[in-house]
Amino acid sequence: MVEGAVAGAPADPRSRLAAARGLLRRLDARAVGAHPVPEPGADGRLLPVVPPLAGLLPGGGLRRGSTVAVAAGAGSTSLLLALLAEASVAGAWAAVVGRPELGLVAAAETGVALERVALVPYPGADLVAVTAALLDGLHLVAVACPAERGSALRAADRQRLSARARQRGAVLLPLGLWPGADLELGCEQGEWRGVAGGAGGAGGGRLRTRRVEVRLRGRGVAPAGRRTRLLLPGAAGLPAAAGVDVAPGGAAGAAAALRHREAG
Repeated sequence: MVEGAVAGAPADPRSRLAAARGLLRRLDARAVGAHPVPEPGADGRLLPVVPPLAGLLPGGGLRRGSTVAVAAGAGSTSLLLALLAEASVAGAWAAVVGRPELGLVAAAETGVALERVALVPYPGADLVAVTAALLDGLHLVAVACPAERGSALRAADRQRLSARARQRGAVLLPLGLWPGADLELGCEQGEWRGVAGGAGGAGGGRLRTRRVEVRLRGRGVAPAGRRTRLLLPGAAGLPAAAGVDVAPGGAAGAAAALRHREAG
């Protein structure tokens, strides 16, 4: 994990942009000698996702140059981490902008390769410029939409960032409302389950898994959208298809689930 120098940086826009570009240079330096990102699609334009999500997304992955919004609400952080996990392990570089509460322990237990993730927790008023700079050099950039924090992002800014992702072949992952996104993912009907208790595994004890229904809508998807049931997290902390028996991992698995609950 590379923590951005933008955190706590001065309000001067030039300073913030310089910090973002310095972050990119550090990532480039760490990437020397690293294996390139695999080209999973026939045309090389897809970034991989964990198998439970591959069957939901058109083409089975995240299309480079696209904007894929993650709707706000319970489970949104877990869903974001699930989207980052497979690509980062495969060699993709990612950044998360404007999300200081992101739980790094939860991210690691979801399968995210932290050494390939940069954090810019406090981009300030330069969120758009910092995000655009990161899209120039990274494969995936997640950005918390200011609307979640009481201010609106202008339509022109949204269009600018989506256009930058399209031009650079990156994937933009807005967290929250993003009109015009190519795809939108969201979680519904979240249900936590414990290690012991009543019918169906729910009840007392420490929380172990959360069953959610993930919905998908957008371009290339039927008007009714698509839905699938997942465990976010599964018993071992990793995303899993609902109904798939995953080794619980004992107390560590339960603790991972608790951390995921705190992370969202």
